[in-house]
Amino acid sequence: MQIRSFRLGDYAAITRIWQETGLNETESETFDALAKQLAWDSELVMVAEQDGEVVGVVVGTIDGTHAYFYRLAVRPDLQGSGIGRQLVQAIETRFQQRGVNRVLIMVNQENHKVLPFYRALGYEMQKYVTLSKKLSS
Repeated sequence: MQIRSFRLGDYAAITRIWQETGLNETESETFDALAKQLAWDSELVMVAEQDGEVVGVVVGTIDGTHAYFYRLAVRPDLQGSGIGRQLVQAIETRFQQRGVNRVLIMVNQENHKVLPFYRALGYEMQKYVTLSKKLSS
């Protein structure tokens, strides 16, 4: 397996993975968010490729000395095989190379399945509440 930067030809595969894992809100929102991140820093969109096929994806972003990653997803039939762990390690390495000293992630509080995964990678639960507001366009 190989972890590499996103290529334009990967778009269909990663959106399919996001759909299969429930991370795809709407196709237009996904495309817009991905396009913005690629324009900002394409090296922080990484995919896992196995036997010539994209099987996982993670999207990262940096804000000063803090970094965030989101939309970490692995094809459902390959979950538990270490691909997600390798994607997290790869994005953390990219963050470190750019001087980041803290990584933050947000997880849906109802997604209990992923909490042990992140704890095993050294992430700690914080006591913050995230609030959001959608502004009309």
